[in-house]
Amino acid sequence: MNSPKVLISDEIVEEAIELLRKNSVEVVYRPSSSYDELLSLIQDVDGLIVRSRTKVTKELLARAGRLKIIARAGVGLDNIDLQEAQIKGIKVVNAPDSLTNAVAEHALGLMISVARSIPLAHHKMLNGEWPKSSLMGEELTGKVLGIVGFGRIGRRLAELAQPFRMKILTYDVITPKEELLKSLKAELVQLDYLLESSDFISLHVPSTPETTGMFSTEQFEKMKKTCILVNTSRGDVIDESALIKALKEKRIRGAAIDVFKTEPPKNEELFKLENLVLTPHIAGQTAEAQLNAGISVANQVLEFFNQTSILKKL
Repeated sequence: MNSPKVLISDEIVEEAIELLRKNSVEVVYRPSSSYDELLSLIQDVDGLIVRSRTKVTKELLARAGRLKIIARAGVGLDNIDLQEAQIKGIKVVNAPDSLTNAVAEHALGLMISVARSIPLAHHKMLNGEWPKSSLMGEELTGKVLGIVGFGRIGRRLAELAQPFRMKILTYDVITPKEELLKSLKAELVQLDYLLESSDFISLHVPSTPETTGMFSTEQFEKMKKTCILVNTSRGDVIDESALIKALKEKRIRGAAIDVFKTEPPKNEELFKLENLVLTPHIAGQTAEAQLNAGISVANQVLEFFNQTSILKKL
C-alpha cells in the first residue's frame, strides 16, 4: 500500500514535517502555493495541513478526491468550509491549546503599549523628537479589565493580569463554572456592564454570525472615554469604520488591533491614528507556540491515519 500523502500549504515548523516523514507519511510542502496551484495539488492527497493563509473553500474541497483529514495548526477554523468538509466526510482538527499563552501575552503587551504610548514614543524619537512632556501614560495596576470571551485565551489573560491586581470582569455566552471564576478572581457580568465599567477591554471571541460587528458605534458609546480596546481574536468582530470614528473623536482613549477583516488591511485611515497600535496578526507568532501547534497537528494526523489503518497496513 502507498504511504499516505499530506499537503502542507502554509509554513509550519520543521520538527512537525520530520515527525510525519519519520512515520512513513509522504509530505508535499508548498507553503507559498497560490490558490490555483492548490486546486491542482489537492487532488491526490490524503491530508491537508494549513494555518490561516490557506482558504479551504467548497471549490477546493470539490477537487479533493482522496482527502480524509484537514488539520489547522492553530485555533480558529473560520478559513475552512466546515459544512462542506462534513458533507464529504472529511475530519477537521486543530491545535486549540498551542497558541493560548502566546496570544494572551500579546494582548497584555498591547495593553501596555497603548497605555504607555510606546510605539508612538519610539516613532517620535526616531524623528528626532523628545516627547517626554506630551506622553502621559496610564498604569494597569488596580484597573478594571473586561475580557469578552472567557475561553482558553481569555482565562490565561486573567491569570497574567493577577500580578497587576486588576479587577477582572468577563462576558461569555457560555457560563463558566463558578469554581473557575473564583480561582481567577473574575466576575461574570452582562456585556453592557462590562463596557461601562472597564478601563481595558480585550476581545477573545470566535468569528460567527453573532460576533460579526459585535463592537460598533453603540458599544463604543457605552465605553469609558479612558478605555483602551484590544483585539487579538478576529477582525470582523469590530466594525472598522466605527472604531476609526471613535478613536478620531476620542470616544475611547485608544485601541490595539492584531487582526483585520481584510489582511493586510487596506483602510489607510488606520495608519494615521496616533492612539491606535497595529500588529500584523502576530499574536500567536512565537517560536514556542508554532512548535506546539505543528507537533500537535502532526500527531493528530498520524493518529488519524493509524486509526483508519492507512499506516498500519504499510
